[in-house]
Amino acid sequence: MSKPAASENAIISTSYGDMTLTFWSDVAPKTVENFKKLAREGFYDGTAFHRIIKGFMIQGGCPNTKAGANGMPGTGDPGYKLKAEFNAKPHVRGVISMARAAHPDSAGCQFFICHGDARFLDKQYTAFGALSAGDDVLERIATVPTKSGGGGEKCTPVDRIEVTSIRIVPVAS
Repeated sequence: MSKPAASENAIISTSYGDMTLTFWSDVAPKTVENFKKLAREGFYDGTAFHRIIKGFMIQGGCPNTKAGANGMPGTGDPGYKLKAEFNAKPHVRGVISMARAAHPDSAGCQFFICHGDARFLDKQYTAFGALSAGDDVLERIATVPTKSGGGGEKCTPVDRIEVTSIRIVPVAS
């Protein structure tokens, strides 16, 4: 039998260090369960933060960022879409939210962590947790040099920032 969601955190291990994520199962239960399921399956292992905009956010979770993957980074999904769980949690530094296409119910696996205040995203993207540790890692990742990517936006990191693993762990008491 699985433990209640509130008793688990995620450790996002990157090539720049670890960040600890606390989940908001009360406002986005299906999104939290999906993230935890993908993490437990190793879906995120070997992906990379492919879109970085200093002062705004860092985005990752795309399977097309894995070594040898085909497809443009930022366009991959797990083979299904989630129904949005918009809520009143503000998009401020350290908040993790689901990335999506234009359609509200188009999120699947990609996520972003706010580096700055992004309140203009409130109630339009599914916020589902926040960093409880690793703000220094967020800062290091968000301030790496970037170059123009496929869409012309200068948001592709010059050097690969790998997500080595995302582990779901019991909350330390």
